[in-house]
Formats: sequence, structure tokens, C-alpha cells
Amino acid sequence: MAQAPPAATPTQPGQGLWTIPNLLTLLRIVLSVVLFILIGLEQWLASLIVFAVAAITDWLDGFIARGYGQGSSLGRNLDPLADKILILGAYIFLLPVEGSGLAAWMVVVVVLRELIVTGARSFLEGQNVKFGADWFGKLKMVLQCVALIVMLAFLWMESPDWLKLPRDVILYLMVAATALSGLQYLIKFRSEMRRAVGSTA
Repeated sequence: MAQAPPAATPTQPGQGLWTIPNLLTLLRIVLSVVLFILIGLEQWLASLIVFAVAAITDWLDGFIARGYGQGSSLGRNLDPLADKILILGAYIFLLPVEGSGLAAWMVVVVVLRELIVTGARSFLEGQNVKFGADWFGKLKMVLQCVALIVMLAFLWMESPDWLKLPRDVILYLMVAATALSGLQYLIKFRSEMRRAVGSTA
């Protein structure tokens, strides 16, 4: 069983530009481009492997940043950007693929949620208000990754009938979690705005 990493002092803002977490995040962006190319070539097994590696780098960069004090302001902004490039790009590239199970409205919900939340987060953090991801947002991310894995597996196995229902169920759960997570962020945004207005009144 792996031991927890030793506690370390977080890096100061502006330091640690080329830390391991930041390099892993940049690697995830590169892997995203590779994934898009593989999807376009309909190389489903290779796509599945590349996405799995990219997902591991997502977990690993957060683990190292938190456990070894290698967090940075660049990493806090670059990490969610890399996630959005990976997930949103993959969904967009898979949309026209027959057998993916995706509908245009599903992709619109996913993209719209990310645009709204990113805009709200940027505005509030510009006002020095913390607006990080909560458990619902993390659940949304997990379901988006699981849905993507199932879609790629479905295509790799040449659309087996037994996997069609699980694929569709996971897709609808993902869309529901994405929409509800976005709604939760909007409620939180409204609450923070009212608090900010009240504190300046």
C-alpha cells in the first residue's frame, strides 16, 4: 500500500513554472491533440489507451501538487483548461461518429456548462472570491470520463448490443450531472454576488 507523501510547503505564487504537475498538465494537452487525431482516424483502441493515460496524468498532477507542495497559480489555471480541452474536444470529435451515442444537444449542454462556469469563476476570482470545484463538479468530471471510456470501448468492440444500454444510461447520467452541476454553480455565483453587493453597500 502506497504511503502518503510527506507534507511540504506550497510554492509561492509565480514560482515553480516548470514543476512536475505543470509538465504533466502540458502533457495532457499534447495527449488531447493525439486523441483527436486518433478519433478522426477511427483508431478506437489507441484512442482508449491515450485517453486513459491522459486521465492518469490528471490524477497524478493533482496528487503531486497537493502532496509535495508544488502547486502554483499557473497550475491552478492551466489544469482545468487542460481538462476542458481534453473532454470537450473529445466529445465534439465523437459527435458525428455513428455509434458514439452522442446527440448534438448533449454536447451543447456540456460545452455551455463549461463556458458559463468558467466565466463565473473568472469573474469571482478577479474579485478575490474563491470559486473552486465542489463534490458535484467532481462527480460531473468522473461521469464525463466514464462516458467517454464507454463510448470508445463501444466503438472499439464494434458496437456490441449488450453495451448499448449501459452506454446510453451513462450518457444521460453524465448530461444530468453536468446540467445540475452548472445550475449549482449559478446558484453559488448568485449568492456570492449578493454577498459582495451587500458588503459594499
